[in-house]
Amino acid sequence: MKNIIIVLIFLIGTTVFSQNKNEKASIEVDGVCMMCKSRIEKACLKTKGVKSAVWSVKTHELKLIYDARKTNLDSIQNNIVAVGHDTKKLKATDEAYNTVHPCCKYRDNEVVDDHHKED
Repeated sequence: MKNIIIVLIFLIGTTVFSQNKNEKASIEVDGVCMMCKSRIEKACLKTKGVKSAVWSVKTHELKLIYDARKTNLDSIQNNIVAVGHDTKKLKATDEAYNTVHPCCKYRDNEVVDDHHKED
């Protein structure tokens, strides 16, 4: 009987501490094409603790699943702007933005218009 109680206490304690480690979030990230998608998702996945990153070319929505014990949205967004993409909260430096491929220049209206013509 004593062993059963110890096992139950252990299981309850493990369950309580293992909850809420995975967070889901959605943020807007600027970009225009599949190369942007690849760059944005890779920047996120290189962040320790990010388990899933899926960016939509059409909606600019980035859906994330990450371990909140290992990272946070600020760290993830810092990695995104480091590869040249703006978020609602942070803007990439001109130096980082200038490293993106010419077809990915989402701040250039002509480039954006060209991508919309392809849709």
